[in-house]
Amino acid sequence: MQNPGLILAIGLALVHAFVSKLDISKFIPEHRWMSFAGGVSLGYVFLEIFPELSHAQEELEHSTIPFVAYLENHVYLLALLGLLVFYGLDFLALTSRQWNRTTHNDDSTGIAIFWIHIAAFAGLNGVFGYLLQDLADHTVLRCILFFVAVALHFFIMDHNLREHHKTPYDQYGRWLLTAAIMVGAIAGQAIHLNEAAVSIIWAFLAGSIILNILKRELPDEQKSCFGSFGGGAALYTTLILSL
Repeated sequence: MQNPGLILAIGLALVHAFVSKLDISKFIPEHRWMSFAGGVSLGYVFLEIFPELSHAQEELEHSTIPFVAYLENHVYLLALLGLLVFYGLDFLALTSRQWNRTTHNDDSTGIAIFWIHIAAFAGLNGVFGYLLQDLADHTVLRCILFFVAVALHFFIMDHNLREHHKTPYDQYGRWLLTAAIMVGAIAGQAIHLNEAAVSIIWAFLAGSIILNILKRELPDEQKSCFGSFGGGAALYTTLILSL
C-alpha cells in the first residue's frame, strides 16, 4: 500500500470530523456496540500495544539519550506517565463539570478546561499521526484491522469528549483533533526521528491509549453485553493471529 500512513490518517480524521456524530444507537443498542468496541480495543491492547512496548523497551536499553539509558523499565515508566497525565486531565474535566453543574446548572466543563483538555488530545493526535509512518511495511489487511481498532477507539473518545464539553467540542474541538492528526501524518512523511526518540513518544502515547480503553471502552456491568464484548475480542484476536 502506497503511503498507508497518510491514507489511514485521512480515514481517522474523518472519524473525528463526521463519523463520531452518528447516533449508532438508532441501529444497534448502545450496550452492544460499546461492548463490541471494548472487546476489539482490549484485543488491540494485548496484541499490538504491549508487544510494541516490549520492542520499545529493547530500543531504549541501547539508547544514548542522557538519563534514559540509566533507568530500568523506562518504557513502562513513560507509559505510566502518559496514563497519569491523561487521568489527571480527565479528573480535571470531571471536577469542572461538577462545579458548573452545582453553581451554574450547566453540565459541561469551563472554557479554560475545555482548551486544556482539547490541546492535550490534539497533541496526542499529532503524535499518533506522526507514528502512522511506521505502518509502511504492514500488509493491507493488517492496516485495515489497525484502522478498525483505532477508529472505534476514536469514536468512543469523541463520544466522551462531547459528553464533557458539549457544544464547544462540536464547534471547535473535533476540528482541532482532525487537523492535529493530519499535521502529524504530514510531519511523519517529512521528518524521521531516531528509533529511541520514537520509542519514547510511543511509550507515552501507549499509556494514554491504555487509560482511555480501560476507563472508557470497557463498559460497566449495567451497560455491557458480555457476548458482544467477547465476540469483539475474539474476532480481532483471530484476525490478527491469522496474519
